[in-house]
Amino acid sequence: MSGSMVKFHSGKNIPLELHKVRVVQKLHLNPIEDRLRAIREAGFNSFLLSTKDTYLDMLTDSGCNAMSDRQTAAMMLADDAYAGSQSYDRMETKVLELFGKQFILPVHQGRAAENIISRAFISSGHHIPMNYHFTTTKAHIELNGGTIHEIYTDEALKIKSDHPFKGNMDLDKLRAVIDTYGVNQIPFIRLEASTNLIGGQPFSMKNMRQVREIADKAGIMIVLDASLIGENAWFIKQREDGYKYKSMAAIIREMSDLSDLVYFSARKLSSSRGGIICTAREDLYDKMRDMVPLFEGFLTYGGMSVREIEAMAVGLEETLDNQMICQSPAFIDYFVKEADALGIPVVTPGGALGAHIDAGTFLSHIPQTQYPAGALVAAYYLVSGIRGMERGTISSVRLDDGSDLLADIELMRLAFPRRVFTLSQ
Repeated sequence: MSGSMVKFHSGKNIPLELHKVRVVQKLHLNPIEDRLRAIREAGFNSFLLSTKDTYLDMLTDSGCNAMSDRQTAAMMLADDAYAGSQSYDRMETKVLELFGKQFILPVHQGRAAENIISRAFISSGHHIPMNYHFTTTKAHIELNGGTIHEIYTDEALKIKSDHPFKGNMDLDKLRAVIDTYGVNQIPFIRLEASTNLIGGQPFSMKNMRQVREIADKAGIMIVLDASLIGENAWFIKQREDGYKYKSMAAIIREMSDLSDLVYFSARKLSSSRGGIICTAREDLYDKMRDMVPLFEGFLTYGGMSVREIEAMAVGLEETLDNQMICQSPAFIDYFVKEADALGIPVVTPGGALGAHIDAGTFLSHIPQTQYPAGALVAAYYLVSGIRGMERGTISSVRLDDGSDLLADIELMRLAFPRRVFTLSQ
């Protein structure tokens, strides 16, 4: 047995749920006629479906993960003080323990962190290199006058691949962006752990060190989106030479130490809401500090309830648990391999957060201008009752004239909320 996988005598690996279910929620598997009515009334937009019409909700892994008994218990200890809350102190201690960065700002979720970081460091004419964008990241950067540059490797957009680190940054392209625009126009380099929009694909520690070397030479800081850092650290432990016997804590700390500023959404850590910005540099902290009371809330709650803060503190600790963090990647990997064996065009290798179906190939008769990913999501719901998410042109940004900016790839994402579904489902 390895992680949450068990090997049968046939040689087949099967993922195990390393937890037991103590509270259940009723699901609804409605007749196909009712599902047809529901998707029509939703305008064939899965976001507008009601959960009463949904069997398995695989829209997202954000804010809908199962909570552990320890998290639920911790919420009962919440200190409701507006300022000076002991709940915040406990969360701050865990953030410092995990990331080693003492200047900490709480926010209500990841996009709030992006808003503050973008307002603090980006102005008109700035250029931001990154391994890949997330929709809200791109929007906040452009809202403040910046331009993103996606400098992913050639492997990143290949649907079928065995490359273990498709989230790596292309180093030659990074140097070219710096040479073209100059260090004064590049406030930071952004690295996203387990790049969401290209299948939850991780970057390697070697690649991050190489990016750090380039950044140091140019005098540019690195901002790490650590929303899926636990999974990225797990993939490094499993796939990268020299890390097999390193602890999750050591791997996450190394990633943090290679970054000047770290932010994350706690909605991936079994908290229903919340996020953090942290840094070891007081000058960066000072540029952002005043924006938290302005946009989020006081500096010791940042728009979160104290119960959510308590749950986040425990969730951060549980991220270091091999058996907890490996379960979602193991289930995704199992699903991806089964789908691939059936000839379904699915992004390989399996990444973090969910399985991603290549809608462009699956529905090759539908041109990209007619939104194949959106069509596949609607059709999949109709035949199964399962709600996925369109990750393609529909959910991408629009050009200034309102016309479509065609996405690099058209995907249907089936997110795997952590510790929510069973293997039979």
